[in-house]
Amino acid sequence: MIGQMQKNDKIFVAGHRGLVGSAIVKALQKKGYKNIITRTRSELNLLDEVAVKEFFEKERPEYLFQAAAKVGGIGANSVYRADFIYENLQIQNNLIHNSYKYGVKKLLFLGSTCIYPKDAPQPMNEEVLLTSPLEYTNEPYAIAKIAGLKMCESYNLQYGTNFIAVMPTNLYGPNDNFDLEKSHVLPALIRKIHLAKQLMSGEWDNLREDLNRYPIEGINGNATEQEIRTILAKYGVLENKVEIWGTGKPLREFLWSEEMADACVYIMENVDFNQLKEEKSEVRNCHINIGTGKEITIFDLAHLIKETVGYEGELFFNAEKPDGTLRKLTDPSKLHSLGWKHKIDIDEGVRRMYAWYTC
Repeated sequence: MIGQMQKNDKIFVAGHRGLVGSAIVKALQKKGYKNIITRTRSELNLLDEVAVKEFFEKERPEYLFQAAAKVGGIGANSVYRADFIYENLQIQNNLIHNSYKYGVKKLLFLGSTCIYPKDAPQPMNEEVLLTSPLEYTNEPYAIAKIAGLKMCESYNLQYGTNFIAVMPTNLYGPNDNFDLEKSHVLPALIRKIHLAKQLMSGEWDNLREDLNRYPIEGINGNATEQEIRTILAKYGVLENKVEIWGTGKPLREFLWSEEMADACVYIMENVDFNQLKEEKSEVRNCHINIGTGKEITIFDLAHLIKETVGYEGELFFNAEKPDGTLRKLTDPSKLHSLGWKHKIDIDEGVRRMYAWYTC
């Protein structure tokens, strides 16, 4: 193996507080890695080219997990289009270029399966990249992530670096984002249905505690009952009903974040770029899908969460709201051939997620 990680090597996890980064740090610690470097946003602004350069110059990390990104659900992607493309491009440009410049032995770049075309054949393997148009709602984010994987590929081909790009499917797990304006579908559904249950049962102390942990548009547990009811209703949370965007028909694939992290550490330990490129005149699509190859409708997911939470109200699917891509299933065959496969399916994952959220 080129650049095999040793337990005392300097490993920088960029974005260590997020869903992805925190799971990677936990996975590395579990495997006995002792020299993990992290920086909060206040300690290192990854948008700042000079600050990033100075960090690399001082710390000289040997391995890097690029888990820092601006992420969000369909609503946030639709509204903050400029922020999503600018911030993600800036972060990854700074990290990838300085990894080359300061001799990082191996870098793992984390993208997303939203890089694939809206109408890609299902399940999606790595070869369908750039074969037709993207889903419009998340196009800026997807283009940024495509640029990141192509940057890794290009630096490998021009400079001989060992930068690997992985594309995880929809992730969920500890330290997920439960902001109802910006969260992805699964944590948003868990929180909305949980809050509706509290409203229905009159558990105001627990409801206020929830809002103190995760305020909604500045409304926390100190607000009046009417203020709380008003803000929850804005996000479709009522005593006897929870509104969910779309028809419920779209199919989605979900991977427990700690399993994604295990796959990432496995790839960093066992896979080099040279194993991924085919010997041909045009080298492309060397990235790796990380997924389960299994899917569930949003309708069935919502009802699974309803059952897990113990909510007895109605789930209302608002067909006037966008569905997004109707199907987005990864083909994880390449990952399987490299020796890794998931173990936690959605039923168990939702139970774990709700237990973490309410602990």
